[in-house]
Amino acid sequence: MSHSTTFLATGPRVGIRLLTYADGEAFTTLARAGRELHHPWLAPPVTAEQYAVYAERLIEDSSRAGFLVCERDSGRIAGYVNINNIVKGAFLSGALGYGAFAHAAGKGLMTEGLRLVIAYAFGPALALHRLEINVQPRNAASIALARRCGFRLEGFSPDFLYIDGAWRDHERWALTRDMVR
Repeated sequence: MSHSTTFLATGPRVGIRLLTYADGEAFTTLARAGRELHHPWLAPPVTAEQYAVYAERLIEDSSRAGFLVCERDSGRIAGYVNINNIVKGAFLSGALGYGAFAHAAGKGLMTEGLRLVIAYAFGPALALHRLEINVQPRNAASIALARRCGFRLEGFSPDFLYIDGAWRDHERWALTRDMVR
């Protein structure tokens, strides 16, 4: 089943759309199947209760936006991209978080999807100037994705985020609207 009518933007193989409450079952099923892929970098919601809290935060909080990267042909969710800590005014910035689901990992779908989210974020809908990605230094796949999408390494933050039971070091990557090719 195609969800093309609800896509905010499309590329050759994927489209992006806003995350909805109705996506819970599909999202959590994929998250459970990808636990090994995500650990220790991410902990996406794997139960209906966790998803409800996650979705409410992304849908109801104006300082966040949640996107699903979906395969154009089938509509199947390939991954997700969230823009957190959206700040307007003189800053016009947001922090990206993302993850591929196991069946889609390594196929370039997230590169295509993240580029669509970047264009959306820098476009008239959000009108942001800057996007940031904070990545644990050993997360080679996430760093490679940031590089492919044109992000530049800006620094290192020790004990930056509390993940998987400990404060983790992170590299800070950023992209501004004028850097997009």
